[in-house]
Parts: sequence; structure tokens; C-alpha cells
Amino acid sequence: MYPHERSLVRKLADKPFAIIGVNSDRDLEKIRETSAEKNITWRSFWNGEKGTGGPISKKWMVTGWPTTYLIDKNGVIRYKNLRGASLDKALETLMAEMGEEVSLVGVDHEAEDEVAMKAREEEAKKAAEAEEVKTDAKESDGEADSKEKSEDKDSDSKEKETSEKTDDAAEKSEKAASDKE
Repeated sequence: MYPHERSLVRKLADKPFAIIGVNSDRDLEKIRETSAEKNITWRSFWNGEKGTGGPISKKWMVTGWPTTYLIDKNGVIRYKNLRGASLDKALETLMAEMGEEVSLVGVDHEAEDEVAMKAREEEAKKAAEAEEVKTDAKESDGEADSKEKSEDKDSDSKEKETSEKTDDAAEKSEKAASDKE
């Protein structure tokens, strides 16, 4: 079901359309991991620690998972538990009622999603590689800065040493001159 939903989210991104999910898993951290792993980008509410017996499913009288509702522009539930081409046809109908022409029936959502997910993985991989290059560059800059600072300290120490020697020589010269007088 996720590939179809992800495909719909992409195809209808600029339309008056939203998916709202309710997750019945009891472990909230697991939900977060699954949402990231499955690229669930739409709002999804947690049904609570009671899982399928939680407050949202009770209020909506959900007895099977997944349950889907299609709600029209007036907030009226128009369709329940549609999948595949039936879901696409119902969405086309509801969108047409709002003056939005969309073509969803006949779309291979799973294939479209597979292509999109591979592209997403490639983008993530390239971003990670770019970040690694940036980190390596920062580390190299840090090493160069460290070397420069070390060289600066060495240079400062040498200058200080030279200055001290010059000061000592000047004092000795002054003392010698004053002893001659």
C-alpha cells in the first residue's frame, strides 16, 4: 500500500489532496523508524498504547487494518476501503468535483514509486558523499590550521628568543659602555 500512497502524494502534490494516516503499532519509536524507512511523508497520528483498540479507531469504528476513507471537499465520507484502480477512480471523481482534472487510473503506481525511491536513494547517497567530502575538507583545513598555528608558535618563539638575545646583547653593551666610563 505504501508505494501507491507515495505515488499519489507525488502526483497530487499541487492539488487539494492530503493523506492522513493513523498508526496502530504500540511502540512509538518503532513507528518513527518505520516512517523514516518507508518514506512516509504524510501526517500520521499514533493510535496510542492500546494499538488497534486506541481512541482514534474507537471513535471512527475501525475494525480492520488498513481502513481507508475518502473525504470530499465538504468533509463528507464518500468512499471507504478502496484500493488500487477503484481508489484512483474515486480520487479522479472527487478531484473533478473540485475542478481539478487528474489522470490516475491506469498508472502503475508501484513502478512509478520504485523509480522515485531509487532516485531518492541516489540523491541521499550523493548527499552523504558530498557531506563526507566536506567533512574531509574541514579536517584537512583543521590539520592545516593546526600546522599553521604550530608554525606560528614556533615562529613566535624564535622571534621572542631573538628579541631576548638582542635585549641581552643591548644590556651587556650598555653595561660595558657604562663600566668604561
